[in-house]
Amino acid sequence: MTDNEHQPTETPAATPIFVRTVYDLVTRHWPLVALLSSALMLAIAHSFETFGHLAPCHLCLKAREVYWVAGTVGLIGAVLQRTPLWARLRQPVNLLLGAIFLYGAGLAIFHAGVEWKWWPGPTTCTGGGVAQASNLEAMLKGTMKIKPPMCDKAAWVFLGLSMAGWNALVSLKLTVWSVLAGLRKAETL
Repeated sequence: MTDNEHQPTETPAATPIFVRTVYDLVTRHWPLVALLSSALMLAIAHSFETFGHLAPCHLCLKAREVYWVAGTVGLIGAVLQRTPLWARLRQPVNLLLGAIFLYGAGLAIFHAGVEWKWWPGPTTCTGGGVAQASNLEAMLKGTMKIKPPMCDKAAWVFLGLSMAGWNALVSLKLTVWSVLAGLRKAETL
């Protein structure tokens, strides 16, 4: 077999073979890649919470819901990919994943804007901090109201971007890959 028989038709012949191969693998198996990407993003979020002791705010939890939905659609798509139905459902499933990730990107951009004080956050993000040791009695009685972290304060920043900012970039990348997979010409596995 020649090199030309392995290259996808959507990428120019001048594109390096590594790029063509990655493009082909990712777009061909996009539901599985979307599932794994969603699981990785959830694992990272839970790691920050467990090991970094960074409690999620209301908008952080909403961002996690997006990845749970995308992971579920990715799992269903990965299963359907092994059936005859996939020929008809390939494009709708991949574009649905794109819409889910685009919603996640919008939510992350909104959250980043709240952190930068560009616009107000939802009223559910009016947390005020953590419980004090002086409130131990109220905690034991179950009468203390522990407030979640505030959405307008970035708990972690790397290279000038908060977790919400990084989530926006990742969600936009996943949106683009979903659209590329949806627009890919049909093939057999």
